Amino acid sequence: MKNIATKLALVTGLCLNLGFTMISTASAETKVGLLLPYTGTYASLGNAITEGFELAIEEAGRTEEFTIVIEDTEMKPPVGLAKARKLVYQDEVDVIAGVVSSGVLGAMRDFIHQSQVPLIVANAGNNLATGENCSPYIVRVSFSNGQINRPMGTWLSENGVKTIYTLAPDYAAGHQMIDAFTEAFTAAGGEVIGSEFTPFGQTKDFGPYLTNAQASGADGIFVFYAGGEAINFVKQYGSFNIKTPLYGSGFLTSPLYVEAEGDAAIGVRASLHYIPTLDTAENKAFIKAFQAKYNTMPSEYAVQGYDAALALMAAVDNGGVDRATLASQLPHVSYVGPRGPLEIDPATNNIVQNIYIYDTVMENGALTQKIIDTVPAVRDDVAGCQM
Repeated sequence: MKNIATKLALVTGLCLNLGFTMISTASAETKVGLLLPYTGTYASLGNAITEGFELAIEEAGRTEEFTIVIEDTEMKPPVGLAKARKLVYQDEVDVIAGVVSSGVLGAMRDFIHQSQVPLIVANAGNNLATGENCSPYIVRVSFSNGQINRPMGTWLSENGVKTIYTLAPDYAAGHQMIDAFTEAFTAAGGEVIGSEFTPFGQTKDFGPYLTNAQASGADGIFVFYAGGEAINFVKQYGSFNIKTPLYGSGFLTSPLYVEAEGDAAIGVRASLHYIPTLDTAENKAFIKAFQAKYNTMPSEYAVQGYDAALALMAAVDNGGVDRATLASQLPHVSYVGPRGPLEIDPATNNIVQNIYIYDTVMENGALTQKIIDTVPAVRDDVAGCQM
């Protein structure tokens, strides 16, 4: 999909059941830069976000209203920054959407702020982007690394897990995920008795780390892994027959690749902002449309792409026909979507949303998600953000 420019287009407003009020149809075409990884460890995430984004625009009947220019970050911060510059200066996009890696987002931040081109973050959870390094031109519709993990830290401690061993890849997101979990877990009375970070994108054998975790005697192991690393980690957890319960950020057992993890995923408890088994009208409609188009169940990544497009269309409908107006309208997005009620907090430009605690279970011969608890309307502290 690298360097493919896709023409998509026009016309009537967003579905009213999503809570958008359409003021007018944009008088001019909007050019969107979709900046995602299509190669490497997180290629599947980039493809899923793209699928959700394109579905939302097609579903709204607006494919001729938007020109989409697709670029591959390759999960490399320098490449991501270079591609962002291309999209702004060469392609002259009105808005950029996407970005999976926290490292890529960090590398892009100053350029986005200085160029004043709005960025809709559809995955990267870099806390700083909506914290002390926030910008009026950066709006996140996915999650922050802290937002996903703080509720799980508190929940585990309050539900009898008193000691934890943590594992995560050694890069920005890995550290922020674990730091947020640790802070909440210890504040609620728990104790982290060991922690290791594995070389990102290079670790094939998790055996030594799993052995250390089990030998620690901790009540549980809490981890953050995603994409190919998540598959390898969970499969090895199962093959080593580790008896210590496994907990994590929900990306560990994402519906996108949980089938590849097999029976080893059964019983893993995690926290996430979207679960396909949510029993709501909005989610059922989304799943029906997604399955009809792609013949598979949607993941949290697909929902993030879907919501990035919904937010963009809402901003356009409220007068966002240029970069400045789009940037000013995006923080005011608020609706009920597939993952539940959500809004953008104008104090940080980060999303406010439910976080779901769930188990991976086997039902009718297939792996699925069973919701255990819901932590409603989770929002981040301002954390030094000054718009």
